[in-house]
Amino acid sequence: MKPEELKQALARMQKDTQEGRLKWRMEVQTTEGNEEKYTVEEEGEAWVVDECYVSYVCEYRGKEFCMITYEMIKTSGTQVRTVNYVFLPPLGVRLFSLHTLLEHSIKADAVLLSQVHALWVLLMELVKKENGQVECTVSRADVQIEDDI
Repeated sequence: MKPEELKQALARMQKDTQEGRLKWRMEVQTTEGNEEKYTVEEEGEAWVVDECYVSYVCEYRGKEFCMITYEMIKTSGTQVRTVNYVFLPPLGVRLFSLHTLLEHSIKADAVLLSQVHALWVLLMELVKKENGQVECTVSRADVQIEDDI
């Protein structure tokens, strides 16, 4: 799927979700709550790194739709930098691994990332309402020190 097609599909999915026609399964894996973090040095500054994967799965137009997003959040003092990826993996690929997912990446511009964020916000609102439209699991991701990779 091309980025423009994904943007259009996400807009339709968001509308269908708001109207109660789509049910979602989300899996979130994050290092955000971990006490142990890793740091990287860039341009003479130390940056603390958090990572977050989110898998969005639903039945859309008779087919399973799966999108996985990855966000790396680097913080140094009051500065924050992010790196974002969007993946559309085939049915057999559901691993939270950049090495595995990179070949399934979609070129994500600001508009696409904004649509993904809007979907995230909508689904989180539905999770809070506990209406059963979104099944969400959250797990802690282990910190991957560069020597371990």
